[in-house]
Amino acid sequence: MSFFAFLLAAVVLAITPGPGIAYVVARTVAGGRSEGLASCLGTGIGGLLHVVAAALGLSLVIAQSAVAFETVKYLGAAYLVYLGIRLLLRKDQAPSVEQVASRGARRALAEGIVVEALNVKTALFFLAFLPQFVSPAQPLVSQLVLLGGICVALNTLVDVVAVFAAHRLLDSGAARATRARFLTKASGVTMLGLGTYLALARREL
Repeated sequence: MSFFAFLLAAVVLAITPGPGIAYVVARTVAGGRSEGLASCLGTGIGGLLHVVAAALGLSLVIAQSAVAFETVKYLGAAYLVYLGIRLLLRKDQAPSVEQVASRGARRALAEGIVVEALNVKTALFFLAFLPQFVSPAQPLVSQLVLLGGICVALNTLVDVVAVFAAHRLLDSGAARATRARFLTKASGVTMLGLGTYLALARREL
């Protein structure tokens, strides 16, 4: 049940329009499919760096104190609720695609790694999201790396789809705005509900 809840939330979040999709689409527009795919690979590698950092950091926390780890999980649940409320209140319905210059596939790969690796919001998300679905009684690092790897894989897959469908994502119209609005609201409800459920379930324990 816990893994199902994780997978559901991870899928909804992966397909929600956001800066990541806008970035790879912008790279595709500027340098074509090869540059767009290279940027997808770069952001995926950058995401994995966050996963490893979160796994090592959280493993140190639980090794020091079970209470500290529970505190991290409570704070993480609260952060998920905060993210859900922000998504529900967000007024922009679709990510804007900025104009960028073509820099080649290698440069797009390197830039994607750096951009994602330095993204503080990604780090905070993994620290808040991943601990909710692990068991302190089991090896923590392997659990966090597995769950984080699934998140990164789903996000990268969606980014790749966005690259191949860039021309459609760039089309304007009511249908596109409606889809983006629905996905954003669905993500907000998922995060809000998940964070609330996890916080209340722990309190009952």
